[in-house]
Amino acid sequence: MASNTNGNLTVFGQETEFDGVLDFTDNLVITGKFHGTIKATGDLEIDKSAVCDVDTISASSVIISGQVKGNVEAKNHIELCSGSNVKGDLTAAKLRIADNVEFEGKISMIEQSPDLDIFSVASDEFKKSLYLRSSEAH
Repeated sequence: MASNTNGNLTVFGQETEFDGVLDFTDNLVITGKFHGTIKATGDLEIDKSAVCDVDTISASSVIISGQVKGNVEAKNHIELCSGSNVKGDLTAAKLRIADNVEFEGKISMIEQSPDLDIFSVASDEFKKSLYLRSSEAH
């Protein structure tokens, strides 16, 4: 599962078929069939046995080992594991694609925001964090 170890883990079993809008805050593993839209602040894993036909998936991090048709957005990272099949556009701060992945779509990389609340820190501290982030990228 993805790196977020806090919170609960829910598993949709292989016999589970869900159609609609799924909105969750903890971590979820789908091993069955899903059709609809997923909006999450937690992490999502699409197991190798899962088949998802979505308008969009939006989560903190997404790991895909199964089949996904639709757009996927992740605040942190998307990982396409070996054997996965993805048809849709991907948007994430970090992306990992293993060997033996079928992918059809566009990729958009987003810049992660600094890990501080800009309204609660002194302006000098905020500027320093931006400078450190920009120097790390070069």
